[in-house]
Amino acid sequence: MGSCLSAESRSPRPGSPSSPHLANMKRRNSRKVLGSRNSSFDYWKEEPLHRIPGRLFLNGYNDVASLFTQQGKKGTNQDAMIIWENFGSRTDTVFCGVFDGHGPYGHMVAKRVRDHLPLKLNAHWEVSKSGEDALREINLNTAGSMNSEQTSFLTADEESRASVDLEETEKYPEIFQTLKESFLKAFKVMDRDLRTHASIDCFCSGTTAVTLVKQGPHIVIGNVGDSRAVLGTRDKENSLIAVQLTVDLKPNLPAEAERIRKYKGRVFALKDEPEVARVWLPNSNAPGLAMARAFGDFCLKDFGLISVPEISYWHVSEKDEFIVLATDGIWDVLSNKEVVDIVASCRARTSAARALVETAVRAWRYKYPTSKVDDCAVVCLFFDSTSNNLSTVSNANAKVQPVSMDQVKNENEKDNNINVLTSVDRSGTVGSGKVVPGGNEDLDLDVDVDLDCSKEEEMNSEIGTDWSALEGVSRVNTLFNLPRFDPGK
Repeated sequence: MGSCLSAESRSPRPGSPSSPHLANMKRRNSRKVLGSRNSSFDYWKEEPLHRIPGRLFLNGYNDVASLFTQQGKKGTNQDAMIIWENFGSRTDTVFCGVFDGHGPYGHMVAKRVRDHLPLKLNAHWEVSKSGEDALREINLNTAGSMNSEQTSFLTADEESRASVDLEETEKYPEIFQTLKESFLKAFKVMDRDLRTHASIDCFCSGTTAVTLVKQGPHIVIGNVGDSRAVLGTRDKENSLIAVQLTVDLKPNLPAEAERIRKYKGRVFALKDEPEVARVWLPNSNAPGLAMARAFGDFCLKDFGLISVPEISYWHVSEKDEFIVLATDGIWDVLSNKEVVDIVASCRARTSAARALVETAVRAWRYKYPTSKVDDCAVVCLFFDSTSNNLSTVSNANAKVQPVSMDQVKNENEKDNNINVLTSVDRSGTVGSGKVVPGGNEDLDLDVDVDLDCSKEEEMNSEIGTDWSALEGVSRVNTLFNLPRFDPGK
């Protein structure tokens, strides 16, 4: 639940020309030459992403996970997801994540982060393990004054180095420290790249990201925004319980609100949605972002919004069964316990993600019949690929859902097409009407779902917009068609 305030008025007119600075950047970027293949990062950078073995980003499943996304009733599906086996050419390593975009270009931002954040993370991981100073590709030297984002990253870098003290070294394994620093650097570079992207205007568009790397029994999670990771495990009585592994980084958290106000941003909820705190510019009632950290959204990066991830660690035990990563379209209507029960009740783990999304859609219609169903994206990562805890159906026959070249080409072409306009109504997530609070009430819903996930899922339409470049607060007011804020009123 939470993006920028306003809906119909936030998209520019159909015939608006492209921003001149975006066109110039596109011409400059077209002349860039890829480097040599000295590492797996260089190889992946040149290799088409859809050809990389073990990488799934469409609805489907494999031996260790299932994933599913479904468009809601608010416009283009702005959610994205990924599961990547043998991540970084490491046979015992998996990367997975979900991304919830928002704003006019949210769907494009989410896919961009989905595709490129894992590459950047692996690059920094390789640098950390090899002991090299840095790759020229990811040099982070900056000059001039620092905004809240840069200061927060500097603090995060200092904390990551300072945190390698005796107590934490004894508490966490070495892989946590290595991946913690890699996550921090990769998120910083990803956000910087979005700022200068040639064809995606991220001024008032962005995305959440909840991502994890699992290597053996070690899990390291990097999170920005309000998507969530929840563990399904067993207690001492062998009962299934849910353990939330991430914090929803929203402006209502005291530490987040304090940082935002320190940099002159404002945090308050509207009268018709008192349960949803939002972030606003100092002198304008825009954009009303309902999260405290996100990729993109550069209109707020000088006013307390950051993309520094919160890093957490989990050691997998014999009682742990699976992790669910999902966007807020799931968590707004289902509790953590309901989610793990739904996944555990599936007859086949290959259909677990789809069953969860289908149940969430029914819950939206049951709980909030007058609200529009939100987009949903789910990744279910299972720890024992040979276990039958969830199903009597063997995973030996589970296959990756086929991805046609037409689908991949269609997705890429539509992501690059920025001259078609749609009115994207993100009510609920953008507060254009009644905003639905996060629901944790138990539902009497049928969760014993047997779904066929073998059918190839068609790609949702990806439609962008073009607009002229505007600057500062006036650009936000123009974008959202809002009057100038008068503090005297």
